[in-house]
Amino acid sequence: MTELSANQLAVPYLIAGVLFIMSLGGLSTQETARRGNVYGIIGMVIAIGATFLTKGLQLNIELVGGVAIGGAIGAVLAARVVMTGMPQLVAILHSFVGLAAVLVGISTYMTSPDAGIKQDIEVWIGVAIGAITFTGSVIAWAKLRGSMSGTPLLLPGRHFINLLMLAATVYLGVLFVNATDTSEALMYLYIMTAITCVMGIHLVMAIGGADMPVVVSLLNSYSGWAAAASGFMLNNNALIITGALVGSSGAILSYIMCEAMNRSIWNVVFGGFGTDSGDAPAPAAAGEQGEVTEIDVTGCANELLAAKRVIIVPGYGMAVARAQHMVNDLTRILRAKDIDVRYAIHPVAGRLPGHMNVLLAEAGVPYDIVLEMEEINDDFPTTDVVLVIGANDIVNPGAQTDTSSPIYGMPVLEAWKSGMVVIFKRGMGAGYAGVANPLFFHDNSRMLFGNAGDTIAQLVSNLREG
Repeated sequence: MTELSANQLAVPYLIAGVLFIMSLGGLSTQETARRGNVYGIIGMVIAIGATFLTKGLQLNIELVGGVAIGGAIGAVLAARVVMTGMPQLVAILHSFVGLAAVLVGISTYMTSPDAGIKQDIEVWIGVAIGAITFTGSVIAWAKLRGSMSGTPLLLPGRHFINLLMLAATVYLGVLFVNATDTSEALMYLYIMTAITCVMGIHLVMAIGGADMPVVVSLLNSYSGWAAAASGFMLNNNALIITGALVGSSGAILSYIMCEAMNRSIWNVVFGGFGTDSGDAPAPAAAGEQGEVTEIDVTGCANELLAAKRVIIVPGYGMAVARAQHMVNDLTRILRAKDIDVRYAIHPVAGRLPGHMNVLLAEAGVPYDIVLEMEEINDDFPTTDVVLVIGANDIVNPGAQTDTSSPIYGMPVLEAWKSGMVVIFKRGMGAGYAGVANPLFFHDNSRMLFGNAGDTIAQLVSNLREG
């Protein structure tokens, strides 16, 4: 088998890096996303293939078997996962990257404890970032899966606790670099690993449900930097390039999402959702705001048939009900009747950046009628009917009017400015942020209770008959 030297490996790694950049470029728009995925797959195949041809690499049954088994498990999980489970799948995959960085760092030091201060620093940074990514991603997975409450855990003095753990990490790093005994250095490394694991748990536990899309993006960035650190430890250019791309793109996406929410990235990382005290925000009592007005499927169908312009606002409830295909059927029927139908997508709708865009693309909704918040928000006053399907916090007018609200200042879709808002919900529960929504009680709001999938199926049937 042909073996590649370090200089020769630079060529396929460079090609893979270019393909990864092209992949990120393709993923920036819906029309080119499929092509972007193909570029990424080809780049990864080239990088893995080149790695197996590395000069001096000993191929054994454990290595080949591990790659084969891991690839098979990944393929099965990817094929079986439903879109509602995609956010938690992404979170748990981030945890694997973090754990890999921890194991690579520790094993690298154990293999070459006298490699010098440069490697010691690389090991320390890689293990620290990897440990935070690992435990933080596990907590994010549990929150997204519903195994853990989305309410932020705000311990008294939590910022001081974080600062203390950070200071301990730096101090132990100094001791590690200056240690002359390998066993002593490993002890410092193990203690730091435990501290940063606790830090990852504490940081994500303190983050509220409404911030989880940002957290997933931020953990994606962490996993990238952890991979880049592993690349430096292993002297692998492909890992360095890939990690840097993932880390920087995740950081940029996190910043963009925070800007869209009128939030500081530091506020997301270091605190609960918009709170300054040690207690989680309590939702307001719905009964204090008035009475809701219900509408049935027939009434909703009549309003839609009488409308000229309709905007659909999808949310996580639509994903849970797996109603995106029926919503697309609804769209086709209305457009066939010369009714203008468009979709309004909030940056943090769902549990993952771009979650709603992917759902709608999967259902076959035309890309040109799926618009971002800043593109469509000014059109609500000229819209006859808005259908809010399983969304809550992203259409909450309290974000603009209630200074005591935890989401005050967050840009939202101004659905209440339309002629009528029909809200599809199972009940009157608050959204993922735990904040009551005064939109439910507006004069032009109508509540259509029930499972979104069943309700929209009935609505589609009614419209076809009409």
